[in-house]
Amino acid sequence: MNIILGISAYYHDSAAALLIDGSIVAVAQEERFTRKKHDPSFPRQAIRYVLQEAGLNGEDVAYVAFYEKPFIKFERLLETYHTFAPRGIQSFVKAIPVWIKEKLYMKRILSEELLKLGIRAKLLFPEHHLSHAASAFYPSPFAKAAILTVDGVGEWATTTIARGEEENIRLLRELHFPHSLGLLYSAFTYYCGFRVNSGEYKLMGLAPYGQASLRAENFIRLIREQLIDIREDGSFLLNMAYFDYATGLRMTNNRKWESLFGVPPRKPESELDQVYIDMAYAVQNVTGEVLLNLVATARQLSGCTNLVMAGGVALNCVANGLIERSNLFNNYWIQPAAGDEGGALGAALAVRYIYLKEKRVTEKPDSMSGAYLGPSFPEKAIENMIRKNAAVALRLENEALYRQVASLLSEGRIIGWFQGRMEFGPRALGNRSILADPRNTGMQKKLNMDIKFRESFRPFAPSVLEEEASQYFDLKTPSPYMLKVASLLPACRLPLPPGYDALPYRDKLYQERSPLQAVTHVDFSARIQTVSRQSNPAFYALLDAFRKQTGCSVLVNTSFNVRGEPIVCSPEDAYHCFMSTGMDYLVIGNYLFDKSRQPHENKKGMPAAYSD
Repeated sequence: MNIILGISAYYHDSAAALLIDGSIVAVAQEERFTRKKHDPSFPRQAIRYVLQEAGLNGEDVAYVAFYEKPFIKFERLLETYHTFAPRGIQSFVKAIPVWIKEKLYMKRILSEELLKLGIRAKLLFPEHHLSHAASAFYPSPFAKAAILTVDGVGEWATTTIARGEEENIRLLRELHFPHSLGLLYSAFTYYCGFRVNSGEYKLMGLAPYGQASLRAENFIRLIREQLIDIREDGSFLLNMAYFDYATGLRMTNNRKWESLFGVPPRKPESELDQVYIDMAYAVQNVTGEVLLNLVATARQLSGCTNLVMAGGVALNCVANGLIERSNLFNNYWIQPAAGDEGGALGAALAVRYIYLKEKRVTEKPDSMSGAYLGPSFPEKAIENMIRKNAAVALRLENEALYRQVASLLSEGRIIGWFQGRMEFGPRALGNRSILADPRNTGMQKKLNMDIKFRESFRPFAPSVLEEEASQYFDLKTPSPYMLKVASLLPACRLPLPPGYDALPYRDKLYQERSPLQAVTHVDFSARIQTVSRQSNPAFYALLDAFRKQTGCSVLVNTSFNVRGEPIVCSPEDAYHCFMSTGMDYLVIGNYLFDKSRQPHENKKGMPAAYSD
């Protein structure tokens, strides 16, 4: 057997991936085991899991692939400080001791950590963007494809265009730090009061509330004129006088941004004024424009009719919808774990196909197994959890379970749904999900305030039977990984009142606009997951049972976690999350838990609902 372990670590979202003879056997993020969101530490528990999943020991591993080259990253750090000197002395003094003490000795540190797990394999270091490119191309169903990777920064590259063919990846063009679309988006994330590397989703969800605003259109003009010089081929230059991330301790030069936009940076957790909403709309618009130009250039340079994407910016579902609707390519595929966690998988794949030159065989619809690549738990583990917590549960056979849960959902109940193998990547895809009825007009608010404890403006995604998606959404192709935004069909929309676009965001939020109110964003868009019988039989059966009872093939699907915590991994995690929120029922495997029947001492105090 050819066994390759891929790892990403020491920045954010560390992960481990295991390949056996080219098959993706298991992949998981360290955060799911440590319960520290975006955990950057060495993925010790994730490695233990992937080896256990395969029934292997550390000595069975032949190669370990780390997802980037630390020495080149250090070179970039030094050259950047030299270029901008004397600016950045504070950042230099803070960063360099860490690099000298730890990161320059990354190979030794990794070897020591691996040795603790009994792994003495050859250690290899693909470049960061090659790891992204490999994660996008090799699991895709295409023998040939253009590859676009866009993120904050790897070693030097921030954007690359490549061509993949069979086992080979050939770089065609790249853009270097400090000019970064990902860091431009993160700068706005920071300025609007959200946390960089996690709040970008919030900015994307906030953007539609600024639609048709004259101020938002003016902000678009200011961004184009002052912050970014966009070229026709998608390349661009950022005006670094406005940014501090290259050498400073902040993302932006706050004084210059305040002068440009007329507003200071928003304090985290403070009142959300319309001006920041308009900024979110503006940067989302510019991001989409740049990406469309990049996609057009990728088509021209590669000569391919298929496109694959990875890197953190590939998780921008709104832009992905724009790209697909552009018809620049015939077929598209996006790595479901497009961020740094996916780099662990990409690094392992790069070693197999580029370093070892193994033969590649494509699979349809892809080789990601629906992204269900994390741990599962046998019925005995569920029963042990029940005994440990003195929990009360009813065991039902499959069909009875699906009927009962569908009935509860139709009555407005909110249900934690825990089945099979945990998803890899940031999306819950029906195995670690919180589910609800999308027709319920109060459900979006209830889920945000009583279950997720997060900002009220955040939208929720619909999961829909794949063959019935076209009855609700303007969606050309399946979206199994919840990576595309599409519009609700006109027939599924309700008329809006005069002056709707000028309403404050809270009034827009609670305006009834669709029979699927809980999953319809303020601009009639939705981030869609299509579910097939092949990809997830249990979730498909539940959706089908709900359809038979209600005539509706759609459910609200949000990740099984609360604000600030990773998605649940184990039955124990699921039960404690269930008991500390306003969920009504929990399903783990074939066991149904009714909140009202659980022992009182298990009910933890619920956090105060978040208010923006």
